[in-house]
This record gives sequence, C-alpha cells and structure tokens, in this order.
Amino acid sequence: MTSPLLDLPGAVPAEGRDEGVAAHYGELYGEQRALADGRGFVDLSHRGVVTVTGPERLSWLHLLLTQHLTELPPGQATEALILSAHGHIEHALYLVDDGETVWAHVEPDTQEALIAYLESMKFFYRVEVADRTADFAVVHLPAGSIAELPEEYVVRETPAGRDVFLPRKQLTAFAAEHGPAAGLLAYEALRVEAHRPRVGLETDHRTIPHELGWIGSAVHLQKGCYRGQETVARVHNLGKPPRRLVFLHLDGSEVLLPPHGTPVRLAADGPEGRQLGFITTSVRHHELGPIALALVKRNVPVDAALLAGGTAAAQEIVVAP
Repeated sequence: MTSPLLDLPGAVPAEGRDEGVAAHYGELYGEQRALADGRGFVDLSHRGVVTVTGPERLSWLHLLLTQHLTELPPGQATEALILSAHGHIEHALYLVDDGETVWAHVEPDTQEALIAYLESMKFFYRVEVADRTADFAVVHLPAGSIAELPEEYVVRETPAGRDVFLPRKQLTAFAAEHGPAAGLLAYEALRVEAHRPRVGLETDHRTIPHELGWIGSAVHLQKGCYRGQETVARVHNLGKPPRRLVFLHLDGSEVLLPPHGTPVRLAADGPEGRQLGFITTSVRHHELGPIALALVKRNVPVDAALLAGGTAAAQEIVVAP
C-alpha cells in the first residue's frame, strides 16, 4: 500500500520492510531535529492496523498476550507481544483501547498472520477481530508536539509521542495541517537513540523478550498463563538470557553503515575473529553521528571494544549481562 505522501516535494521512497512510505524528504538531519524539537510528524501508514471489538475483548486478549490487559483504562497506551510455545517473539502490538475497541498497529505486512492466529483462538469469546489497514493509517507526532487533533481520532500517547489512527483518506489533509513531514530514517534514528527494539530487526527466530529489555514494558510478570509464559518465567527466575541488546557508537570515519546482520566481534580478535553477535539496526543521528543497536552474547565484556564488520564500535549497556 503506497502512501499518497510520497507525492510531497523531495520524498524519497523507503525500501525493504518499510516500502510504501518515505525514507526522507530531502533533509535527513533537519527532519530529525524537527522531531527532536516536537515539530512535524512521521508517516507510518505502511504499518498494519488491527482492531478487536466485543464485550470480552480485554479479558480475551489478556489470555493471549504478554501484557496485563483486563483492567486497561480507555486511552492508556500499552504494548504487548505474542510469543511462540518456546517463548520466542512472533509479534509486537502497540495498543490502545478507546472504550469500545482495542486498536493496535503492527509491523508492515504482518497483520494477516496475526489475525489468523487471533481468529484460531476465539473459541466462544464474544470478540470480533478485523484488519483495518485499508481504511486507517498511523501517523506519529513526536513528544512535545502541540498539534491539536479532532476528538474522533484514536490516539496512543507515550513518552516518545503520539501514534494517531486516522482515516486513510485524510492523510493528505493531515500532512498539510501538521507538517513538516519527516521520513522513516529520522524516526528510526530517534528509535535507536532511545534503545527501542523493533520486531524483525532486533529479533530473529530465537529472540526472547529478556534479550531486548521488553520485560516490564511489554511483558507483565504477574499475570496468568499465555503461550510461551513458561520460558519467560524460567529465564526470569532461574537464569539469564543467552544474548543482550547493546547500543553502539560507530566509527564516524567510515562512509557506509554496517547493514542489518553484519557480524559483531571483539576488536582485539580482528575481523576474522569469532562472531559474537550481529548488527540489528544502524543509523546516522543528527547529534551522535553513526550509531547502532546490536544483539550480542551475554558474556561479551561490557567494556570491550567491538568490530561491526570492519567498523570500530564502542558499546553502551541496554540489557545488563
């Protein structure tokens, strides 16, 4: 689904998983600074939108997701995961309930698989699940934005800003009123700076929530059973996760950023040393320069200098070893 905002002046399309919206509008660092100052918005209309309605929607989702939802107040934002039977992350849902409907946005092109799973778990619960991606788009207003919104818009307000669910046909009018538009590269740079993980980038087929710091924010430890809960409890109570998320300051003299999947090694072992992890996301930040998130083995010394491919990297702790 291609956003009409790709027709805005200077728009350069994003590629890969974020295809359909703009990577930037010609001012990469200027767009970052605008978001950091609470100005403008980001077009996230390529993300999937899923709704759950019905009188038992919260109690039903409470049984399936990692978050405590039975008493979620209307208008309060939260996030939750769906795990495999072995505790590996499959989906991340960014949720808000408006008093009648739970709204969630999810990674692009994952809503069909998510809905298929939810439909298989309905049984006799009085709930209805719907894919609303064709009708509703998500836009992000940064923290500090003073933009006024119509009361009929559904809004998730978090410390990082407001995620707004608006009718897709209103995207162009919204952009005209609430610009300047910022692209996905600016949004991702601030996400990496804030150490926020993203499914499909910071995760692989065996990632568990503890490795990414999602315990607490997306995983509630004092709630009943859900798929994968045994793994969550066992790692929390008896051990440590095998890997941990780290934040990296990359050597600014390198022209190219190390792409997703680039091996991470100890600098002391050189570029042919044993691989200890991989780059998950790398970006250019308007103040910090080139930075990245990476997933490394838990026992990598926290003060060790690293190599991301051939790029020198200094690490900061995100998840403690």
